[in-house]
Amino acid sequence: MENSPANSQSRTHPAEILQKLIQFDTTNPPGNEAECILYIRGLLSEAGIESMILALDPNRPNLIARIKGTGNAAPILLYGHVDVVTTENQKWDHPPFEGKVVDGFLWGRGALDMKGGVAMMAAAFLRAKAEGLQPAGDIVLAIVSDEEAGGDFGAKFLVEQHPDLFKDIKYAIGEFGGFTLKIGKKRFYPIMISEKQICWMKATVRGQGGHGSMPVRGGAMAHLSRLLKQLDENDTPVHITPPAQMMVEAMASALGGAQGRLLGQLSNPAMTKTILKFLGDRGRIFYPLFHNTVSPTILHGSTKVNVIPSEISLELDGRLLPGFQPEDMMNELRPIIGRNVDLELLQFDPGPAKPDMGLFDTLSGILRESDPDGAPIPLLLSGVTDGRFFSKLGIQTYGFLPMTLPEDFNFSAVIHAANERVPVDAIEFGANAIYKALERFGS
Repeated sequence: MENSPANSQSRTHPAEILQKLIQFDTTNPPGNEAECILYIRGLLSEAGIESMILALDPNRPNLIARIKGTGNAAPILLYGHVDVVTTENQKWDHPPFEGKVVDGFLWGRGALDMKGGVAMMAAAFLRAKAEGLQPAGDIVLAIVSDEEAGGDFGAKFLVEQHPDLFKDIKYAIGEFGGFTLKIGKKRFYPIMISEKQICWMKATVRGQGGHGSMPVRGGAMAHLSRLLKQLDENDTPVHITPPAQMMVEAMASALGGAQGRLLGQLSNPAMTKTILKFLGDRGRIFYPLFHNTVSPTILHGSTKVNVIPSEISLELDGRLLPGFQPEDMMNELRPIIGRNVDLELLQFDPGPAKPDMGLFDTLSGILRESDPDGAPIPLLLSGVTDGRFFSKLGIQTYGFLPMTLPEDFNFSAVIHAANERVPVDAIEFGANAIYKALERFGS
């Protein structure tokens, strides 16, 4: 496979598009997504597709393109981001920004999150133009910047400043979902229908400070150690939300038998903790889907080694289940951390409480045709995506980037980590599935 495809036809191949996208270093911060976005614009221009560039910062642009439909259905949105997380202090077997193909895998930062998905979408969009597809509604393609650092220059900017571009859109395809997940002997395809909500907080503890040469007992550091221990050893309450309920029911039905009945008990609040423990490592994947979670991430204490701090703050990455509010998180944390810790809300990004399942059957039908032995299921995502911004316009996002992955491939171990990679065949599989969705929506 060539690093720079020689003709425009070859550039519609998703793996070759991905190879080129990876070669743009769009590590965020600072992002600098402009060259990468302009490469995609060039592909569209060669195919005769007009596009527009919108930017809060010229180095952080966003691209919008549209293929007109027959007007028999509302438009559908495809959107994805081209910024990626850092590779700093990671040891890679192959350079992260070369896009090498080795043993059937395409290696590089963003192969999974989410330049691979952007390549699928771009290839499906270009194919729709090349094959003269007349979709029921317009197809809108949005390639955005800045998802990995909050979306201020990307989706948030578009939604707040240019909402008219998304008029009448009900459904969108974005990240994350459609990849294979093996449980027992069954192969699942989780399609993301809902996601958790950002609820970032700051916890502050106080105590006697002083000179480092004069040790203090029971000071702020001691309070901090107790706080961390309490967070580590205690769970917030179990909650069964509608998206998690749908996911568990679908998985239990597909598994059947004793295994299915056991997994089905996840949605029984009295049994959730026991079943999670029984699942072992798998339980770690499911745990955030039934709890409002909090992870200590950033510590602020003394700025000098010889000064004992009298105040220490701990930033907490809180994630709320759909339908919950920051006060719910505060109320659940208070019995765990005690009354001597100040809690402050830093950021809350709300999302919709209930998913609109109107396009789910179409997407799951495509996967069943492509893999009759696979089982598409709804997915509640433990993280967040740009879908939270588009939801403010009434748009339901489906995480639908289908990928057939080897059974021994640990998806969660390589995303945002060293040696991020994706099977070339998986990218082709996903692009074909997305194209079928463009053919069928609104029909």
